[in-house]
Amino acid sequence: MVETSLWPELESLYRSEFARFVRVARAVTGDRDSALEAVQEGFADALRNSGQWQGRGPLAGWVWRCVLNRARKARSRPTAELRADDGRNGSVEAGDDELRLRLAVLPERQRLVVFMRYYADLEYSEIAAALGIRVGTVSATLHAAHAALRAALEEVRA
Repeated sequence: MVETSLWPELESLYRSEFARFVRVARAVTGDRDSALEAVQEGFADALRNSGQWQGRGPLAGWVWRCVLNRARKARSRPTAELRADDGRNGSVEAGDDELRLRLAVLPERQRLVVFMRYYADLEYSEIAAALGIRVGTVSATLHAAHAALRAALEEVRA
């Protein structure tokens, strides 16, 4: 049953955060069309199953989980397609193919945490809610991703 009292909150979240959802979904799926579809379907799932959300965490975290589940299912290829406009403040250079490759081969949890932190600019608590893990696990996972990326990029430069 659809919990109609959540409609305004879901609509507000959709309108205000749509671009962030698409950036992360695109990084997961590998292309814009699949990302747009994943965001649409994720929000539809959230609306359809709104009665299951029981307020035990932020609504946005629960919606992120719905969108990420759809994006994982829609993944068009195993490597993520990263573009300069995907990163926060243009932090990913268009010609940085090596970084794209290294991000694509990170373990899924590390890759998702990196995308959610730097592509969607989410706080650790929001990432934890979206992935169903503890805040400390987000921190440790992000640290491991940084270390893996740093080591891989230093190896390439050597």
